[in-house]
Amino acid sequence: MTERAAVLALVQHARREWYLVAQLLEATGSALRVARREWTGMEPPELLTAIGDDEVSEDEIAHHEASIAQLEKEGVSLVTVLDEAYPTNLRLVYNRPPFLFVRGALRQEDERAVAVVGTRNASAEGRQQADRLARDLARAGVTVLSGLALGIDGAAHEATLDVGGRTVAVLGTGIRRTYPRGHSDLARRIVEAGGALVSQFWPDAPPTKWSFPMRNVTMSGMAIGTVVVEASKTSGAKMQARLALEHEKRLFLVESLVMHEPWARRYAEKPGATVVQDVDDVLATLDAELRPVSQLSLT
Repeated sequence: MTERAAVLALVQHARREWYLVAQLLEATGSALRVARREWTGMEPPELLTAIGDDEVSEDEIAHHEASIAQLEKEGVSLVTVLDEAYPTNLRLVYNRPPFLFVRGALRQEDERAVAVVGTRNASAEGRQQADRLARDLARAGVTVLSGLALGIDGAAHEATLDVGGRTVAVLGTGIRRTYPRGHSDLARRIVEAGGALVSQFWPDAPPTKWSFPMRNVTMSGMAIGTVVVEASKTSGAKMQARLALEHEKRLFLVESLVMHEPWARRYAEKPGATVVQDVDDVLATLDAELRPVSQLSLT
């Protein structure tokens, strides 16, 4: 627990993007060593600037140990980049978060996970497509990821649960919050069914404009591919489509989306993108990729 507490303390001291803290921790292999400034001399100099010059006190680490213990009583576990339980697919992207709070459990089978995403203002046709795709992915043994939002996300989670499949919600808030509030029952169902809620933010963090793009990075990273069902040019789902390609994951664009959205037509021409009509098109691509997609650092 002390190593995990040190991770949280270091993130609180972060002067730059959190993912740089994750890279520094993996370069050193120990959060305590970083907190105590016990450098090995092998760390890239640019990563050392991520946490600034202030030393982390033992009192700070003890405070975070107490916080972790309290969260465990609430059924929430902490997984850091230094833990074997950190998701394999996510570890392979350069902008991975340094920690995840998890309600429920992450499993090895989540290495074969696909994100199903789209607009909050979904049409009836879009919801039906999300429902059908999620059901069929779940029946094929694929973990369905989504963001617990209204519209396409909610339809994907609910459809997966309806067929007894596994679904994981990647939150844009802290793990103690549910956004939107109307999906609190859905969040409970996901955990009770053996799925998980995942958050890369402080436990009580509210929804913000910047937290949802960060959430999309993590959801793309945890998946081996992203299916975009329905999304406008300003939708967060379009951002996740870009991230999937940046992460060198597979991007699946539903045919009707490509027909109606110019941005989707442009993305469909990019390497790594596939236009799909049904789940068979998705599964054919997944079956050809037996391992998580590797990712080269962009830093």
